[in-house]
Amino acid sequence: MAARAHSAPAIAGPRLGRATLTYMPTEHEPVLANELIELLVPQPGQTAIDCTFGGGGHARRMAEALGPSGTLICIDRDPDATARFEAFAAEVPCATRFVSTDFAAGLRALGGEGMRPDMVYMDLGMSSMQIDAWQRGFSYYYDAPLDMRMDTRQQLSAAEIVNEWPESRLAQALRCFGEERYAGGIAREIGRRRPLSTTSELVDAIKAGMPASARFGGGHPAKRTFQAIRIAVNGELDSLEDALPTAWGMLPRGGRLAAISFHSLEDRRVKRFLAERAKGCVCPPELPVCVCGREPEAEPLTRRAVAPGPDEVAANPRSRSAHLRAAMKIAEPAGAEA
Repeated sequence: MAARAHSAPAIAGPRLGRATLTYMPTEHEPVLANELIELLVPQPGQTAIDCTFGGGGHARRMAEALGPSGTLICIDRDPDATARFEAFAAEVPCATRFVSTDFAAGLRALGGEGMRPDMVYMDLGMSSMQIDAWQRGFSYYYDAPLDMRMDTRQQLSAAEIVNEWPESRLAQALRCFGEERYAGGIAREIGRRRPLSTTSELVDAIKAGMPASARFGGGHPAKRTFQAIRIAVNGELDSLEDALPTAWGMLPRGGRLAAISFHSLEDRRVKRFLAERAKGCVCPPELPVCVCGREPEAEPLTRRAVAPGPDEVAANPRSRSAHLRAAMKIAEPAGAEA
């Protein structure tokens, strides 16, 4: 069985100072945990990969299902997740292993070892512990340094993006990663106020960069900009685009892949990826018989995205935007080894 091993890749460039976390009282609540377990159907003795360990909520449910003969491998880029994992591993019945890196890199490393897990799952949302650790700068509700690094060992932070990126590049990021309607005005206002050093200063610039009418209704006015900067800092969409095919390639026939996303940019990528693998013949409809020979690789386990019910949303408002999609691998792609 895999031991409780820890591995961390070298990260190029000088290290920034590591944040000291002060956690606010919010408890981490795993989103759609029951639905995830029902779709993955873990069995005693199987092997699962949790790509985003976070607070360990989904991992704990998975470990209980895998039992003493099973193996759970957890990945997380946040260095502070290591201590949480140690406490978790001492309590759960299955064999465990922790990989301290971005989940795309972690999956590549495990794939290079020949790992063939029975299931892989991803909770793509921010951990409550990261959001509520105000010094990390993820939240627009707390005044904090402009950081937003999920891995505090990396060099790029929100401060560099906000203060050093050209306004045109910043505006493009706000449009692409935050779907921010007023990206141009916000970027210009940020540029006018530079240098910015705190999240409160950034929130003030965001509000000043949009029409007064847009500051009310539809949630906090800084929500989309903070999302965009966080995605840019952490390369989240690139990681997801890399991780999905890597995870799928590791699965044997009958293996299952699931992902919980929290905004449309992630959900569209997951949906498109699974739909492509569930697609069969792509011949033009006018042909009487199939000549492409394409067979589906995936059987969807969700007809449409699974969303939290009203009880879960009431108990955990942060779950409101969650969407769960899953599929089972039924064939290897053409040309791949079985």
